[in-house]
Amino acid sequence: MDHTRDHRSLLAEAEKRLLVRIARRLPASINSDHLSGLALVSLLAAGPAFAAISTTRWASGVFVALLAANWFGDSLDGTLARVRDQQRPRYGYYIDHVIDLIGTAALVLGIAASGLMTPAVAFALLAMYFMVAAESYLSTHSRGVFRLSFVGFGPTELRIVLAAGALKVAAEPRVTIAGTNALLFDVGGILAIVGLATAFVVGAIRNSVALYQAEPLPGRRARSQADQHVRKTDQHVRETDQHFRKTDQHLRETDQHFRETDRHSARATC
Repeated sequence: MDHTRDHRSLLAEAEKRLLVRIARRLPASINSDHLSGLALVSLLAAGPAFAAISTTRWASGVFVALLAANWFGDSLDGTLARVRDQQRPRYGYYIDHVIDLIGTAALVLGIAASGLMTPAVAFALLAMYFMVAAESYLSTHSRGVFRLSFVGFGPTELRIVLAAGALKVAAEPRVTIAGTNALLFDVGGILAIVGLATAFVVGAIRNSVALYQAEPLPGRRARSQADQHVRKTDQHVRETDQHFRKTDQHLRETDQHFRETDRHSARATC
């Protein structure tokens, strides 16, 4: 799919340089399909690993390792294809996002089953993620721009926050905020829902305005074109008037020059 990637997360530039170096050193026997498969399998396994944290603390280490494997596969498959000049734009775009949708659903279901996040919060988070994903895919299709981050946060930053949270809840799953004891992942989930809702609203408004300006109603488009024609005509009239004024001034200067020449000739004759 022909589109522009807009990635402005905090780690985007450093991550890009690292991924290119890794891609250049990978053996030829490994291709982008292997990496996409790794991304899917690791995220599918991350859900059960998180669900086990409440009963087995060391499962948090397994969960972090699976997130790292998902980062490796998900971030590197496209980079490897570009480095080797083996791009498959439509296939890559489709497969990447199918994997993201399936893997994220499995991950959130695992979090909901762990008892470390209230199921209602987990399902609200998943629904909000799907809304943001849908808006992003529609934006890519209609405007040709695929945005991978919002206010400095992209997939890599979110993985880091999720990994840190998993290690924290393995030791202490609850926090006290303003005298209220709550599950850490409930607090994080609610903050994530608010962030995703904000991203959805901002993206929807921005893209709607841009598309409306690009494709106004026919009547308004005609009026807009007519107004533009009037403005151009008015500018042309002003430029023509200015040209006549300059010409008139030049004629007066020429007439004055001839008069001075005549006076000079008369004096010379006398």
